[in-house]
Amino acid sequence: MTLQEKIDLSETRITTTVFPFLTNHHLTLFGGKAMAIMDEVAFMAATRFCRKTLVTVSSDKINFEKAIPSGSIIEAIARVESVGRTSVKVKVEIYLEKMDAEGRELAIQGLFTLVAINEQKEPISVLEGLNIAG
Repeated sequence: MTLQEKIDLSETRITTTVFPFLTNHHLTLFGGKAMAIMDEVAFMAATRFCRKTLVTVSSDKINFEKAIPSGSIIEAIARVESVGRTSVKVKVEIYLEKMDAEGRELAIQGLFTLVAINEQKEPISVLEGLNIAG
């Protein structure tokens, strides 16, 4: 398997409904809840990529481009963007869909960095032991 094939297979999607208990006083999705969803889906994609113990070490420039109202459907899509020696960068996008209309639009996007660690919580190679062809 090539590195690109491994990246493609690790893409992860989560779809959910934004119910009122997930919203703020403007009846839009809490920013913190959106970030938690993004971190979780980034973690899943990175784990599917390398199958190692991972921790999130940073979230870079999360752009809240569109408010997500209560009663919406959202889909969070995580894709491995780049691979370092001990880290994986994962791009996450959240798309907004209205329940009563076709189409969707990008609402939030961000980049998360996760590092593979051993039992002593020291960084380890993300590629070691993977069956990846040049």
